[in-house]
Parts: sequence; C-alpha cells; structure tokens
Amino acid sequence: MNEKLLEIKDYSVTYTTDKVEAHAVNHINLSLNKGEVLGLVGETGAGKTTTALSIIGLLPKYGVKTSGEIIFNGQDLTKIKEKEYRKIRGNDISMIFQDPMTSLNPVFKVGDQIADVIKAHNPKMDQFDVTARVNEIMQMVGIPPERKEEYPHQFSGGMRQRIVIAIAIACNPHLLLADEPTTALDVTIQAQVINMMRELQNKLQTSIILITHDLGIVANFCDKVAIMYAGEIIESGTLEDIFDRSLPHHPYTIGLFESIPNINEKTDRLKPIKGLTPHPSELPEGCKFHPRCPKCMDVCKAGANPELYVDGTHCIQCHLFNNN
Repeated sequence: MNEKLLEIKDYSVTYTTDKVEAHAVNHINLSLNKGEVLGLVGETGAGKTTTALSIIGLLPKYGVKTSGEIIFNGQDLTKIKEKEYRKIRGNDISMIFQDPMTSLNPVFKVGDQIADVIKAHNPKMDQFDVTARVNEIMQMVGIPPERKEEYPHQFSGGMRQRIVIAIAIACNPHLLLADEPTTALDVTIQAQVINMMRELQNKLQTSIILITHDLGIVANFCDKVAIMYAGEIIESGTLEDIFDRSLPHHPYTIGLFESIPNINEKTDRLKPIKGLTPHPSELPEGCKFHPRCPKCMDVCKAGANPELYVDGTHCIQCHLFNNN
C-alpha cells in the first residue's frame, strides 16, 4: 500500500522546567503508509517516546512547547482539541506502553479493562456483543477467554504484555505505537510477543511504529527504519537502505551495528560508541553527534546542522555526504 497514513513535518518538542529548556525532539520529518511498520531506533533519551506521545496526544499540558505538524489521515493532530483527540485515541491510534507490569490497573479484571476501551468508542454496543468482542480479542492474542475474570497479578509478564496488546487493538486502530513492547521480558517471551504482533499486523493491516533498541527485532519486523539521536532523525530509509552494509551510513548508525556481537567473528570485546548521549538541555553546536563521532571534522563542530543527503528513499544527515 502507498496510501499515506501519517506524516510528521518539521516537528519539535521543548520541555521547560525551572527556566531550563530541554529540546527533546528537534525538527523531525517522518512518514508512514497504511499497512507499513516503521522501526524508530536510538539510545535512551533520543526522543523516541516523546515522538510517540506527541502522536497520541499524551504530552504534558504544561511546560511543553511544540511546533510543526502531525498529519494523520489528512487531519493535523496538533490543531485539534482534547475532546476530539479522545475519539481518536484508542480507536484510530493506540499505544502499547513500555512496562507491562505497570500498564494495567491492578484492581480491575483484565476482561473489564479490555471491555472499557470497546465501550468507550462503541457506547451503543450491548453487553453481549462487548463480551463476545473481548473473547475474540483475547483469543487473537493467545489467551483463553475464560481468563478474562482474572486480575493482572495472576498473569506472567509475557501474558500481561499480551493483555496490554489486546487493549491496544480492541478497536482495530489504523496506527499502533509500540514503545519497546518487549523490554521487560525474557528473550523467549520477546520472540513470542513479536511473532504475535507480526501475525496481528498481517491480519488487521494496522500500521505500526515500533520503538526499540533491538536491531534484530527491526530486521525481522519492520519495512522502514528511522535512526534517532539527540531528538533528530539522522538517518532513515527502507529496511534494505539501513541494513545494507555496502551503502553509505551515518557514523552513528555504523556505531550501532558495530555494538552488536557477530556470531561469525571471534573477538575479546564489543566495540561500543564512545561517550554518552547529550542531555536535551545541553545539546552541542553543529552536528549533535560530533563529540562522539570518529569521523568528526571542523565543519561538524559549529554552525548549522548538516544538510540532508538523499538517495531515493535513503536519507542521511551528515557532513560526510555534503558535496559542497
């Protein structure tokens, strides 16, 4: 499908606390077609979660400044009121939050928590149909429907994550934001959850933005990839654009791949990226990656951001590819 579902244009988010400005997201541009899966990759503090919260309209109401546009199904979400957002949130756009252990209300049965979403967006649906839909959704995520009468503490971490996903897909959303959905789970359960999400995505044709640190998950699940650093998209493209080692890449992207163990090579140590991600309130001048970059040049340290190098679907923001 090539029909555009989401387009983020020159979007920025700044948090202000005690007169300190933290530039969490800086002039990013992203697009997602219907039925596509986009992997949003980067270190902690890169601005990935802030981007997702912006799309679903859950940023704090105070101490936050935003600019730019978020176009969803032809509608600019930055210009709608909270009452309109409530109709979209959970129905057209849903989110799987990071920690399944704290995402569910401990005092309500899991079936009731799934039913609440369905009833909120289908107020005329009778209780019999709601219950049938809850049973159907639980079967889709691999949980016996009779367990809907149980409480979150009676489920394992992987099963709780399945319940969280069930809540997110209860109304067949057009867009699903998955914020590190497997972080708190062990490796075996991670694989099960990702396989389940892939099956659901194929069945429902839902577009997904998958926020993750795991490039292995991205390789197995995503159609497009955006690499985020210090609130900026520094490289983006199709899965092939990012994972083809013969193509040019941003030094940060190269560093991410070199940090992954290679089972075909024997080595004493991994090769991490030196240094730390800068705090959003203390971003360096020029290219934000230059203090950690092994290929840093004088032009990287001052002035404006690097111009965008574009080759078809592949985009890189780096002075190494500037022809001037």
